[in-house]
Amino acid sequence: MLFNSFEFLLFFPIVAILYYIITPKYRWLFLLVASYYFYMNWQPIYAILIFTSTLVTYLCALKIDSTPIQNRKKTYLTASLIINLGILFLFKYYNFFNESIFGLLNDWGIRMTLPNFDLLLPVGISFYTFQAVGYTIDVYREDIKSEKHFGIYALFVSFFPQLVAGPIERAVNLLPQFKETKTFNYHQAAQGIKLMIWGYFMKIVVADRLAIYVNSVYGAPEYHSSITLLVATTFFAFQIYCDFAGYSNIAIGCAKIMGFDLMTNFRRPYFAQSCAEFWSRWHISLSTWFKDYVYIPLGGNRVGTAKNYRNILITFLVSGLWHGANWTYVIWGGLNGLYQVIFKILGVSPNRKKERSGFNLFYAGNLLLTFVLISFSWIFFRANNLSDAITVIKGIATVQGDFFIGDKSSFVYSLFAIILLMLKDAYDEFYPNGTLFFTSKVRLIRYLSYSFVIALILLLGVFDGGQFIYFQF
Repeated sequence: MLFNSFEFLLFFPIVAILYYIITPKYRWLFLLVASYYFYMNWQPIYAILIFTSTLVTYLCALKIDSTPIQNRKKTYLTASLIINLGILFLFKYYNFFNESIFGLLNDWGIRMTLPNFDLLLPVGISFYTFQAVGYTIDVYREDIKSEKHFGIYALFVSFFPQLVAGPIERAVNLLPQFKETKTFNYHQAAQGIKLMIWGYFMKIVVADRLAIYVNSVYGAPEYHSSITLLVATTFFAFQIYCDFAGYSNIAIGCAKIMGFDLMTNFRRPYFAQSCAEFWSRWHISLSTWFKDYVYIPLGGNRVGTAKNYRNILITFLVSGLWHGANWTYVIWGGLNGLYQVIFKILGVSPNRKKERSGFNLFYAGNLLLTFVLISFSWIFFRANNLSDAITVIKGIATVQGDFFIGDKSSFVYSLFAIILLMLKDAYDEFYPNGTLFFTSKVRLIRYLSYSFVIALILLLGVFDGGQFIYFQF
């Protein structure tokens, strides 16, 4: 069930209303059933996988918590990791590694083959697997106690707003909220609705309209000019931002209407002044997951300089592979890891203080350089394969050819939507406590501002049920 579908617009209000009507004692059960129904709308049989992941991590966490013997704790943790990551590997990576390894052996003259499996990738498997695995690791580290109530824990893994594309929540934040008695709060619900409205604007008006142009160009990059490829690449940078951040806003908004607080997943990433800072603003729930469960266990920055750079590169390569079973994603991750290392060598920290009182050339230069580097890496993320990525890069480097504009009105609408998006992000960035339009103290101005956004959604939105990009991960 897609957030941008009629079914969801019918499903969610019913769930939210019934949630507050039902006696608090059984709300967890109602949300659990609603979440499984939401997930099973894609492929009912794959509910078995999420249930298996839930059951395995639940039992292993109980065992880890109950035994005082460290070796046994490690055994249960290892079992949880092997089963969960094994399922993820089978459905997402087996064919990729099978073809890559035996293709390489074939190049060396060694004839060996194993059959591929024709398996449909379960939607959201990477997200809920990481959330469940993170819970087991937290119990092992004694950061939290194991959850004894299986139903509450199953709801934590399958909570429908963030089930298929995050944010990847931590048990310490979300699990206790399911045990609280929620009462309807007008201001919290209003905030949730506003987040949803802006999320729909980002997805339907910006991302899906940009996708029309991007898909037409990246679908056949060899037939397009350098300027066209450059524009398509720039458009994709905004498309993927609005597609994924739009989903996150809708998810956070849905949860907030029902009284739950999910973590912020995006914080105006294209206002980052370095690639290091970019990754402290982009897909924050995944970035912090890799930091806590991959980077730090490898040694983080508590090791020598060379090993620290190694840890950064490994973390980003794994992050690239998490995004998809394709060498383009691995290269994308490696490039972003390399950016991190280079900026670290140059002494640029994501947490360094920046002067926000003025927009000077130095600040603008940092923004532009960061955007160019990140957009270059997006070429590998978006390209259908490595060959297409190279074609795009070569095409951009060869300054020639006519500019393809496609449908003129759609192109103009796309530019208008990007400008409006960046104006709002700029205002939020430089005036975080401002009271203009969406945050005005005057209720009428707030209503008119969001009414304007709703009107844009209805007038300029692309209502073709376009799937969210991150559903494939």
